[in-house]
Amino acid sequence: MRPTLPPDYRPSEDEDFMNPQQLEYFRQKLLRWRAELLAESSGTLNHLKEESLAEPDITDRASLETDRAIELRTRDRERKLISKIDSALMRIEDGAYGYCEETDEPIGIRRLEARPIATLSLEAQERHERMERTHRED
Repeated sequence: MRPTLPPDYRPSEDEDFMNPQQLEYFRQKLLRWRAELLAESSGTLNHLKEESLAEPDITDRASLETDRAIELRTRDRERKLISKIDSALMRIEDGAYGYCEETDEPIGIRRLEARPIATLSLEAQERHERMERTHRED
């Protein structure tokens, strides 16, 4: 049974980390974010169906194709984001949510508030990015 959250509930550093209320808070946050992305995606599909590339002017057609390509690229990024949201929801269910996948240390409430799909603590993420930069420069 899921806990009921007060309307003004915000996770706090003073609580036990990833207690049932915090887990429910992040679960609801992730589900809302996912629903927003899916609604935007549906809107894009409807827009693309209604739009016609049969513009008589070649400049208008090129502009329309560019807009369409940008919109599709954005939706592709959102599709990947939805996959990360689904992974975060699965981590909530299996009890791994909120803990760094490299160190098993708590990720931190402020980081999860800013990026609820985070899988690494701030320190681990910084290490990962430094390694990426180092290898990219080679």
